[in-house]
Amino acid sequence: MRSMMNIRVTVCVGAQQTCGSRNLLCGVAPRRAFSMAAAGTVAHGKLEGRKAAESTGVRKKGVEGRVRSFEEIPHTGRSGWVNLVKFWREDRLRHLHLHMERTFKALGPIYREHVGTQSSVNIILPMDIAELFRSEGLHPRRMTLQPWATHRETRQLSKGVFLKNGEEWRADRLILNREVMMSAPVKRFLPLLDEVARDFSRMLQVRVGKEGRVEGGKRSLTVDPSPDLFRFALEASCHVLYGERIGLFSSSPSLESQKFIWAVERMLATTPPLLYLPPRLLLRIGAPLWTQHANAWDHIFSHAEARIQKGYRRMSSSQAQGSGAGTAGVRYTGVLGQLMEKGQLSLDLIKANITELMAGGVDTTAVPLQFALFELGRNPEVQERVRQQVRVSCGQAGGDPQKTLQGAPLLKGTIKEILRLYPVGTTVQRYPIKDIVIQNYHIPAGTMVQACLYPLGRSADVFEDPLRFDPGRWGSSREGGQREEGAGGFRSLAFGFGARQCVGRRIAENEMQLLLMHILLSFHLSVSSSEDIRTTCTLILQPETPPRITFSQL
Repeated sequence: MRSMMNIRVTVCVGAQQTCGSRNLLCGVAPRRAFSMAAAGTVAHGKLEGRKAAESTGVRKKGVEGRVRSFEEIPHTGRSGWVNLVKFWREDRLRHLHLHMERTFKALGPIYREHVGTQSSVNIILPMDIAELFRSEGLHPRRMTLQPWATHRETRQLSKGVFLKNGEEWRADRLILNREVMMSAPVKRFLPLLDEVARDFSRMLQVRVGKEGRVEGGKRSLTVDPSPDLFRFALEASCHVLYGERIGLFSSSPSLESQKFIWAVERMLATTPPLLYLPPRLLLRIGAPLWTQHANAWDHIFSHAEARIQKGYRRMSSSQAQGSGAGTAGVRYTGVLGQLMEKGQLSLDLIKANITELMAGGVDTTAVPLQFALFELGRNPEVQERVRQQVRVSCGQAGGDPQKTLQGAPLLKGTIKEILRLYPVGTTVQRYPIKDIVIQNYHIPAGTMVQACLYPLGRSADVFEDPLRFDPGRWGSSREGGQREEGAGGFRSLAFGFGARQCVGRRIAENEMQLLLMHILLSFHLSVSSSEDIRTTCTLILQPETPPRITFSQL
C-alpha cells in the first residue's frame, strides 16, 4: 500500500545490526566545526552549543541576518561514493532509520546527505515540513524508485501512478481516487474488508481451541502471527481489488499465493541497495542482485495478470447476461471491475495500477499489524480501553462496520500511534518547485527534501513523552500530544500528504482497524517480554524478529 505507502512507499533502507558506537557519522569527521545556524560544533559524534535550537526549533539567523547558502547546510560527507562504501562496510543501509535519528541529534534539525547516486536534504520539524509541502506545486514529485522504473521500461510495461509524474500522473490519479479514496467506494468495499477480518478471527479462534493450553478454564496460544497476517493482508487486498476471495484461510492455501508473498518480500529486500547504483549498468553486466529484483517483479506481474484476466472474463460474462455492475443489488465487483466498467483507463494502465496496489498492500499492512499486536499486548490497560470502546460502539452500530469504526476513535488512534512509532516508510520526499528557505538555509528548486518520519515520531521536541504508546494522544482535544506550536497537521505523515498521499490509504486504514477490532472482541493479547522490538529496514520498517503474541480466549 499502499505506503506503497508511500509505498505507501517512502524510501527507507536498513536492518540486521546497528552501527555500533563509532564516532564518525557517515563521513562526518569530529574535527569539522559546522555553522551555528542550526548545528553548532560536532565533537566526538556529539553536538555542542545547540540546546536552545534543539528545544524550540527556532531558526537562528546567519551572519548579519543573511540567509545561509545551501553549501553551509550541515552534511555527512561530500563524497557520495565514499559514503556508500562506509554505509555498506558498517551495515548502515540496514538501519538507515537509526542512522537518521543519530544524525539529527548530532547535526540539528536539518542536514544534507549524499550516498552513491542519491542526494537529499533531510528535515524533521513539523514547521519545516509544512514549508516544504507549501512548495510542492500542482504535480508533487517524490523520489522515483529507479529500479522499479527500469524494470517497467526494460519489460515494456506501463507505469502506475506510483512511478509517474506531471500531468500524466495527475490525470490517472484523479481517476483512481474516485475508486479508492472517496467516501462512496469506501462504503462499498468496507463490508468486504470486514468479512475477511471476521474470517481471520474465526480461523484464529479455531486454532486456539485446538492447539491452545488450558488456563483457568480458557485456552491460550502463543504464536508468531506474522505468516497469518501476511495471508490476511493478501486475502483482504484481493477481495477489494478483484471483488473475490482467493481462499488463503483454507487448511491448504494455494502455492501460487504463497509464491506471490515471497516475491513481494524479495522485491522489497532487493530494492534498497539498487537505489544507490545505476540499475541499467547492473542489468548490462547481469548482476545477480538485479536479476533477483527483476525476477521478483516478473512474478508479481504474472500473478496480477492471472487475476486480472479472470476478473475480465467474469465481468464479460456478467455483461453478456445483462447484469452490469452498479445495478441495484449487484455485488460490488472490486476496484478492477469498476475501472474496467468505466473505461477511463486503458487495460494496460489498469493492470499497472492494480499490480502496484497489490504489491504495496501486503507487507505494508501486515507488518504494522505485528507492531500493533505487540504494543497492545505489552500495554494491557491501553488494550482494555480500546476493547471497551469497541464493545460499546459495536452494540450501537447494529452490525454496520462503518458506524462501528466511527464510534471507536481509539482504533484509528491505535493505527496512527503505531505508524508514529513504526512508520512503514521512513521518509516522505518532495522536490520543491521554487527556491525555499528552511532553518534559514537556502534550498534551490528541484532539490530532493525528505521529511524523516522515524526520528520525527520519536522526538521529544515534537511529542510529549514520545516513547509512550498512547492512542488517546490523537484525540481532537489533545492534538497528537504536540509540543511545537503550529503545523499541527504535519506530525502524522505515514501515508504521505496532499494530492500525492498513498493511493491505498483508505483500504489500509480500514483493513487494519477492522482486524484489530475483531481480534480485541475475541482475545486478550499479551507478550512474554516488554522489551522494545529491534527494528530493521528493507524498503519498509519491520521487526528484526517477529514478536510472539499470546492470544487468550475472553
